[in-house]
Amino acid sequence: MKAEIIAVGTELLLGQIVNTNAQYLSRGLADLGIDVYFQTVVGDNTTRLTQAIHTARARADLILFTGGLGPTQDDLTKDALAADLGRGLQVHEPSMAKIEALFAGRGAKMVESNRRQALMIEGSDPLANETGLAVGNALTVEGTHYMLLPGPPREMKPMFDGPASAWLRGVMGEERPLFSRQLRFAGIGESSLEAAIIDLIEQQSDPTIAPYAKEGEVALRVSTKARDAAEAQERIDVTVAKIAERLGQFMYAQDDIPIEAAVIRLLRNSMRTLSSAESCSGGLLAEAITSIPGSSSEFKGGVVTYTNEMKHRLLGIPLAQLEGEGAPGAISESTASMMAERVRELTGTDFGLSITGVAGPAECEGKPVGLVYVGLAQQGRPTEVYTLQLSGNREVIRLRAIKAAFYRLWQRLRESEQSIGTTR
Repeated sequence: MKAEIIAVGTELLLGQIVNTNAQYLSRGLADLGIDVYFQTVVGDNTTRLTQAIHTARARADLILFTGGLGPTQDDLTKDALAADLGRGLQVHEPSMAKIEALFAGRGAKMVESNRRQALMIEGSDPLANETGLAVGNALTVEGTHYMLLPGPPREMKPMFDGPASAWLRGVMGEERPLFSRQLRFAGIGESSLEAAIIDLIEQQSDPTIAPYAKEGEVALRVSTKARDAAEAQERIDVTVAKIAERLGQFMYAQDDIPIEAAVIRLLRNSMRTLSSAESCSGGLLAEAITSIPGSSSEFKGGVVTYTNEMKHRLLGIPLAQLEGEGAPGAISESTASMMAERVRELTGTDFGLSITGVAGPAECEGKPVGLVYVGLAQQGRPTEVYTLQLSGNREVIRLRAIKAAFYRLWQRLRESEQSIGTTR
């Protein structure tokens, strides 16, 4: 089944609100096995809405509307669709009773326009609104399915998840639901990842492989339609194995988690701890890792030593290392190494991560924007420093720096885990 989502509301076109409904519905429809081919946004105008309906009907089996079911004159979705289908509107008595009871309970006079929320297209099935007043509609006319949902997400989401999804299952027949697995990668760019599996992508049929990027990370979604989860898992496992054979050194998870969550998992499994010392990232690394629930068992703390004075006072790094003619400077491999070692020693953790560099917008110490050093200290092993040359604005560079730091720690932890498994 092919679907099109039509979001109705001039406020969407003006950018006054974000169309989060389309994202939510696309995911929900995919889970039901319904393919969304188009998303349309149209203002509160009957002529343009009717044009959008005609366009959608020529290319979709299901047209799903959000918005325009309210009490005001610009809420015209039901009116426009009913007129286009040559049908009238009728009162849904349970919804009308709910509206009347609400106003009576408030001791307020009900404005006549509020009755519009209880209207539905003749011959349609009502979709109960548990969190609002506007009744939803669902109907099939000449092989095309139509569904009208309210615009406010707090009303739309429970209506779609409940009665709307149940109605769709009833008309889908033998459609199979979509099952997906998300693979997460770090330490590799989107173009390099795609190049490594381009033959798999070009030859794909079922399962399908869809790459997409996030700052500092890349993801692949492997999807298939199947009768049940067991059948889907069997198919997806075959494709994932082929991907892992080529990209396993970068694949940190087979579920939708950031790399910092994968790091916490490995730290927890090995009963090891981490601390951090940050300069240009300004505490972003600590913020990311403490956003993971329960991470206090693994992450003992961190320091933001943004100035040379703080690097000296808090971490004990000699000023001669940081300043003066011939000094390596704060932005250097040796300073990154010292920062990681000192914070690990001060906190008594197994690992120390450090970040120092130039986030921009201008050069610093004569060094270019995007130059970042990541230090990784581990008890009983020589400290390693990784040199990065990152691109992007200040915010992007800082985010990519912490993701790169997490990736290096993930690599170390994974190597340790594999070596333990080999010796068992």
